[in-house]
Amino acid sequence: MLFNTLSGRFLLLTMLFVMLAEVLIFVPSVARFREDYILSRLERAQIASLALLATDEMIDANLERELLDNAEVFNVVLRRDEVRQLVLSSPIPAPIEASYDLRDAPAWELIRDAVMTLVDPRNRIIRVIGAPVRQAGLLIEATMETAPLRAAMIDYGFRIFLLSLVISVVTAVLLFLAVRRLLVAPIHRVVSHMSVYAEAPEDARRFIEPQARVVELREAEEALQSMQRHLTGALRQKDRLAQLGGAVAKISHDLRNILTTAQLLADRMEASADPMVKRAAPKLVNSISRAVGLCESTLAFGKAEEPPPVLTRFMLSPLVRDVVESERLASETSGAEFVTDVPGNLSIRADHEQLHRVLTNLVRNARQAIEATGAGTIEIAAGEDDQGWWIRVGDTGPGLPERAREHLFQPFQGGTRKGGSGLGLAISAELVRGHGGRLELVRSDSEGSEFMIHLPRELATPAAH
Repeated sequence: MLFNTLSGRFLLLTMLFVMLAEVLIFVPSVARFREDYILSRLERAQIASLALLATDEMIDANLERELLDNAEVFNVVLRRDEVRQLVLSSPIPAPIEASYDLRDAPAWELIRDAVMTLVDPRNRIIRVIGAPVRQAGLLIEATMETAPLRAAMIDYGFRIFLLSLVISVVTAVLLFLAVRRLLVAPIHRVVSHMSVYAEAPEDARRFIEPQARVVELREAEEALQSMQRHLTGALRQKDRLAQLGGAVAKISHDLRNILTTAQLLADRMEASADPMVKRAAPKLVNSISRAVGLCESTLAFGKAEEPPPVLTRFMLSPLVRDVVESERLASETSGAEFVTDVPGNLSIRADHEQLHRVLTNLVRNARQAIEATGAGTIEIAAGEDDQGWWIRVGDTGPGLPERAREHLFQPFQGGTRKGGSGLGLAISAELVRGHGGRLELVRSDSEGSEFMIHLPRELATPAAH
């Protein structure tokens, strides 16, 4: 289980990397050890030779053998003044298999010879050549066997391995503790805060307070805190929307009952002989009917979502004219002028009631924007192309505020005027999407705003399997 954790894996990787570094150091170290071993034997041989030369007398065979055994060589050749002189000698047990000149030997050659000595278990006889100490001659040669050299190299390598193992373990443990203290503990703290926050996301007291000193971990804590704030705000807003939806549903239920009574009275008004009443009664009946339908749709929306559109073919011009006449009555004191450019023979396929609601919302928003400036023009145009139908609603008002443009089709955030809820545009966009089309803001600046409705010509078909 240790190596399934971040700190455990870091411990294992540290040990492996330290050992790898020691291996890279081991080979040159062993090569240097071999060179020092051979040079020490040559130095002993040189000292024995100089002592013998200083006497200028023959020495006893036992003393000569003792000097050679002490130097761990079989014979010694010293070259001085271009004269090569065999100073000490003894019987060589086997032929000489290789010669190694250590004077100015390149590093790669020393490493190669050291590796060859380690991998060859035979006890060979070799000749080694070096420079005398303190320039006591031109060169010194000696013959020696490789078994003691190889045994010393193996012992040295084993000690290096143990030292490397101790260093890697100590280093890994120290790094393990440092990682747990500096990295793993802050990560555990973040995870703990996430678990505590998940138990009650609405409780602002459960927000994490950034404390990490490591830059990356502190950025992670700050990002988590920002996410918690936004998520809690979104949850609170959704809760308020749910409560508001329940209140609206209750109000719509009672309002529907009141409008039903008003509709009965309006139906009786149609039988009046007064010409003015006869002319206004149909519009009053239609308005009350739409209000009743809107209340019923609100009740349905509180249960699920906006009902799907019932697509039928109808002429667009009468619908636009009805919307304009209703808004013109409300704009008699505002100075808003209406201009329509809708072909009289333009027939579209849509839900008549839902499209009426969409255009009413757009035109009413345009009228209210113009009322803020005193006077202006509202233009409604429509047409068709190969893809479908388009309806443009534009005005010469002051344009939308920046906040409204950022949250244009979000309920309770994209209000275009002071006191507005932003529901009109959100509902309109949802109704248009239900037709398979889209509602988009073409432009909004100091010269006015322009919305475009796109309705597709082709009906959506299920994908083939």
